[in-house]
Amino acid sequence: MAATASLKSSLLLPSPISDFSSAALSISTQTRRRSWQPRGARMQVAAAADSKNILVMGGTRFIGVFLSRLLVKEGHQVTLFTRGKAPITQQLPGESDAEYAEFSSKVLHLKGDRQDFDFVKTSLAAKGFDVVYDINGREAVEVAPILDALPNLEQYIYCSSAGVYLKSDLLPHFETDAVDPKSRHKGKLETESLLETRDVNWTSIRPVYIYGPLNYNPVEEWFFHRLKAGRPIPVPGAGNQITQLGHVKDLATAFVLALGNPKASKQVFNISGAKYVTFDGLARACAKAGGFPEPEIVHYNPKDFDFGKKKAFPFRDQHFFASIEKATRELGWTPEYDLVEGLTDSYNLDFGRGTFRKAADFTTDDMILGKKLVSV
Repeated sequence: MAATASLKSSLLLPSPISDFSSAALSISTQTRRRSWQPRGARMQVAAAADSKNILVMGGTRFIGVFLSRLLVKEGHQVTLFTRGKAPITQQLPGESDAEYAEFSSKVLHLKGDRQDFDFVKTSLAAKGFDVVYDINGREAVEVAPILDALPNLEQYIYCSSAGVYLKSDLLPHFETDAVDPKSRHKGKLETESLLETRDVNWTSIRPVYIYGPLNYNPVEEWFFHRLKAGRPIPVPGAGNQITQLGHVKDLATAFVLALGNPKASKQVFNISGAKYVTFDGLARACAKAGGFPEPEIVHYNPKDFDFGKKKAFPFRDQHFFASIEKATRELGWTPEYDLVEGLTDSYNLDFGRGTFRKAADFTTDDMILGKKLVSV
C-alpha cells in the first residue's frame, strides 16, 4: 500500500490536474493487474429481496457489456435489446470460464430494431419491465415509444453526454451549467427534456470521455497505435489543453448506484475520472500504461492543415472537463481507477492482447510530420 501511495503521489499533482511529467513516469505499473470486483460487497443492494426486471437498450458493446454484468451479479433479471447482429454475449478478456458461463446463462435477449416503434411498443408492453437502462439512445423520438409501452416503469436511466454543455471559459462544468441546443449531442439533450416532461422517474448520466477495454471510440487506442509503431505523437497547440477521462467500469458502477436511489430521482450526474489531464500528459500516461518509452510529442497548429474529413486528434481542441462532486456526494460513488491504472487495465485487457476496433491510420500524422520536417 505504501508503494501504491508513493506511486500515485509521484504521478499526480496536488491540484486536480495531472500532467504526468517525464520524471514522474519512471515507475512501472505494467504488472499491476486487478480482477474487477467493483466494491463487490458494498454494492449489494439487497438484490435477492428486490430483484428488478431490467431492460438494457444496447448491451453488447462497451458500456453495456460491463453494466449488464454488474446487474446480473446484483441478482437482477437482465434482458438485452439488440438487433442481433453481434453475439449477445462474449467472454471478456480476464473473465474466467465459470464467470462467463454464469453470466451468459442468466442474461436474456430481445431481438429488434429500436427504430421500429410499433415493435418496441408491443414487445416491451408484453414484458412489463421495471427499469430501463438506455445506453445507446441518441434521439428523443427513440425514447418516447419505450415510455409509452411501460406506463408503470419504476425508473428510466439514460446515458447522456457531457458534450451537451455550452462551451465556457468557466470550468469545470457542473450539472446546472448552460447547455448547447446546437451541440452534436442535441438529441441527448432533447431526450433529457422529454424525460422531464413525462410522468416518469428518470436519471441521466453525463460522461465526459470514456475509456477502457473494448472501447469502440479511438481514445486510448489512438495513442497506443502510435506508441506501438514507435512514431511521434502529434498533439494540437501547446499540448496543455486540459481534459478528463473516466473508466468504463467506474461508469458502470455509477449506473448501478443510481438504480432505485431516491437521490437519483429526476437528476443529472456528471461521471468521469477524479483528476484532469493535459493532452501531453495523456500521451505520457498512455506510454506509461503500455510500458513504452517516453513518447516524442510533436505540436502543430491545426489551422495550418486541411485534413478534409479525417480527424487528426481524438479529442476536441479545448479545455473540457466536468465536476463529479454531485455524484460522489449523492450516489456515494468514487472512481476506482486513477488514469494510469485505468489505461493499464485497458492496455492489458485489450490493445496489449492484439485487439483493437480500428486499424492504425497515420495519414494525418504524415501530413503534420512532413510539414514539420520541411520547416526545419
